[in-house]
Amino acid sequence: REAGHSVWAVRRPGTDVSDLLPHGIVPVSAEVTDPESLGKALHDLRFDWMVNALSSRGGGEEGYRRLYLEGTQNVLNQFRNHPPLSYVHLSSTSVYGQIDGDWVTESSPAEPSNGTSRILVEVEQALLTAKRSSGWPATLLRSAGIYGPERGHLFLQYLKSEARITGDGARWLNMVHRDDLVSSIAACFADPNPPDLVNVGDDEPVTELAFFQWLSRTLSRPMPPSVPAEAKVRKRGATNKRVSNRLLKERLLPQLQYPNYQAGYRAEIRRMGLLA
Repeated sequence: REAGHSVWAVRRPGTDVSDLLPHGIVPVSAEVTDPESLGKALHDLRFDWMVNALSSRGGGEEGYRRLYLEGTQNVLNQFRNHPPLSYVHLSSTSVYGQIDGDWVTESSPAEPSNGTSRILVEVEQALLTAKRSSGWPATLLRSAGIYGPERGHLFLQYLKSEARITGDGARWLNMVHRDDLVSSIAACFADPNPPDLVNVGDDEPVTELAFFQWLSRTLSRPMPPSVPAEAKVRKRGATNKRVSNRLLKERLLPQLQYPNYQAGYRAEIRRMGLLA
């Protein structure tokens, strides 16, 4: 918007849009899982750039299938005759099912054991098929865990004294600050030939134990207790891998604003008034 573009933001019916209006963003109320709702709201609109950043509200595998797979297909159908010049789809590094703590790249197998993550792989495959068969201009960004203002699941749990360390805390965490994810999206739009698929994470994956140790030192608060690994159920499944951002830095974003969790969370902690 600040670069001079007209911007529309599609949100679920009944969602608060008061944060959009001061920025000159036009709110559109539509339910992506309902083709009729989507068509009614967007029937006469054409876009140069589109970003699909769907967010689940639970519902398990069926909810994921309706939202991510069927919802994305509804978007493609809606704009099939008038495709954008560039389309960015936010996926997730949860599609990597590796459990050995090794590095993964865009060429690593995406074979998750978690059912919801398998649906995300189906969505990716559908978009890449549309790109090959009809030229749909898709770029897939596999985002690591997003943190920043009002975000960061483990961090917010820690502040509420609800965090728990899984087993010995050796599981790797992969993160990206919200602002760097946004910059990655913008870089895709600015690139006339962006890659089909890019991992978006910061430079330094960190183990769960090291992350909580840093928070404990920085905030002068006690460490969370540990629980057996099998007792902690995670939305993204019991994966353990380090996600490489090499392609991101080579092709889209050479320098991240927050290259590691220390830089990003230190800024967030200061923003919240928790650190002088």
